[in-house]
Amino acid sequence: MPVGGLLPLFSSPGGGGLGGGLGGGGGRKGSGPAAFRLTEKFVLLLVFSAFITLCFGAIFFLPDSSKLLSGVLFHSSPALQPPADHKPGPGARAEDAADGRARHREEGAPGDPAAALEDNLASIRENHERALREAKETLQKLPEEIQRDILLEKEKVARDQLRDRAVFRGLPRVDFLPPIGAISREPADPSIREKREKIKEMMKHAWNNYKRYAWGLNELKPISKEGHSSSLFGSIKGATIVDALDTLFIMQMKDEFEEAKEWVKQNLDFNVKAEVSVFEVNIRFVGGLLSAYYLSGEEIFRKKAVELGLKLLPAFHTPTGIPWALLNMKSGIGRNWPWASGGSSILAEFGTLHLEFIHLSHLSGNPVFAEKVTNIRTVLNNLEKPQGLYPNYLNPSSGQWGQYHVSVGGLGDSFYEYLLKSWLMSGKKDLEAKKMYFEAVQAIETHMIRKSNTGLTYIAEWKGGLLEHKMGHLTCFAGGMFALGADDAPPGMTQHYLQLGAEIARTCHESYNRTFVKLGPEAFRFDGGVEAIATRQNEKYYILRPEVVETYMYMWRLTHDPKYRRWAWEAVEALENHCRVNGGYSGLRDVYLSRESYDDVQQSFFLAETLKYLYLIFSDDDLLPLEHWIFNTEAHLLPVLCSDGKESEGNEQ
Repeated sequence: MPVGGLLPLFSSPGGGGLGGGLGGGGGRKGSGPAAFRLTEKFVLLLVFSAFITLCFGAIFFLPDSSKLLSGVLFHSSPALQPPADHKPGPGARAEDAADGRARHREEGAPGDPAAALEDNLASIRENHERALREAKETLQKLPEEIQRDILLEKEKVARDQLRDRAVFRGLPRVDFLPPIGAISREPADPSIREKREKIKEMMKHAWNNYKRYAWGLNELKPISKEGHSSSLFGSIKGATIVDALDTLFIMQMKDEFEEAKEWVKQNLDFNVKAEVSVFEVNIRFVGGLLSAYYLSGEEIFRKKAVELGLKLLPAFHTPTGIPWALLNMKSGIGRNWPWASGGSSILAEFGTLHLEFIHLSHLSGNPVFAEKVTNIRTVLNNLEKPQGLYPNYLNPSSGQWGQYHVSVGGLGDSFYEYLLKSWLMSGKKDLEAKKMYFEAVQAIETHMIRKSNTGLTYIAEWKGGLLEHKMGHLTCFAGGMFALGADDAPPGMTQHYLQLGAEIARTCHESYNRTFVKLGPEAFRFDGGVEAIATRQNEKYYILRPEVVETYMYMWRLTHDPKYRRWAWEAVEALENHCRVNGGYSGLRDVYLSRESYDDVQQSFFLAETLKYLYLIFSDDDLLPLEHWIFNTEAHLLPVLCSDGKESEGNEQ
């Protein structure tokens, strides 16, 4: 803003002096305090807004648990302490005297409450001061400077887009290898064969109703019998079609696969002027297209996957290379969720790109995709982790953690999954991913995994050093993850991680078994005498999520314990009894009610994940063998790459 726009606030009533001269003379109506010009009113409003931002902006850096605040102000209450009989896991670390603030106790061990209070207060002060510094830096800029920064950022994004596309000169020729285990024989056991056929019929019911009432739209509203479009995809259409491609293929629903392929060829368009979730578009659209290509060899899927990958690259144009959560597909301008701590990116979002982007480089010959996700690893490895844990929030501008909230469920979950699967997908050559995964798991086991009074193992949420004894449905994937990584665990730990996976599977089964409908809530708690039960109304819903049956699938494949097939069939019966309606499948608002209250959404991941995992549980192990295939976090299939970057060799079907 020009100086003359500010100085009249301090000029004499006559309009003379320095302020009046620079302001343009006596054309104003009145000069008293009650007669401010529009510019002056704007300045006052700007100053007032800046003051409010300065006072309250730092709140977003504080841990968001009321329990933590009570622990800081009134010391920790007994209810917040870890169970007395808990023993730290084998990954427990000794006290680290080199820390700026000495650690006086580990989780689960007795210690000095005064020292814990001091640590909490110091952490809060540090976060508060950082927030104030960032707010002051912003306030020092004039509006013209902010506008100039925006224009410069737009120019930079445009240049970067041209540079990224300049590297890409068209798709190279790729020799398609017939996929291993993409189609299998029917199970020999008649009862298992019948159950698998039932799951295929469920897929047909879901698909046919989507086709009838919502074809070409993102999802189906099975009660209203119309289309449903989430803002996550902006104006990109066809999420259910792309998400379902590989499920249709492995279930040998050939006609349905062909009509889906034709829709992709004719209608799937990424040239949209809309803001999308980079994470959701990557796991569903990029992952679904890659999987469809690797199963069928149809070139249209490879072309569309690479085209979309290129459009997502501007999300990485941040000072650190940590991508924005949201991206405008037309302008290339990104931003983060307004609710995220201090403008941070989310660990589970920027940490869930690696598998797909490695394959985009493999199929396009363009190294830029792999370079982007490799840089994310570099940034993370250069950061200090609180007690070895990865907080859910990371600022893409400063490269510093936001609030210290750690979760293996929402906001954190698939980051850990992708570390393990990056190691496996590389043909066990990505040693960095393996190291990061097992170090993270050790810290999680030490600080977050607990047992209830009746012996149920659960994964709590870590907030600034204190635990919230809550476990989300999303967290239930971890049972399968622990078991999948067991073979490559440190010496002597293989059986331990298999057992840990089994214990998580049992806990999640209990969360299903303790509801009326026998399907689990969004989150369940272990406090106040409650175990594996949702106690808050906003945690009692079920939206056709796959994480529990995902763990059943891995546990079945790795142990062949018949209880996992039994538990999976219980889930099938519950879905049929309570979620199936004439127009498809609907989620439920409350799993503890005897009368169904439908949410009227058939999620695309129900076809991509839930039904696929159930189908695999009742199939032989030669269908998509785990040594040759990796599932992305949307259950889309990516082949293991050999050390030379090629897929493991396939056999003619």
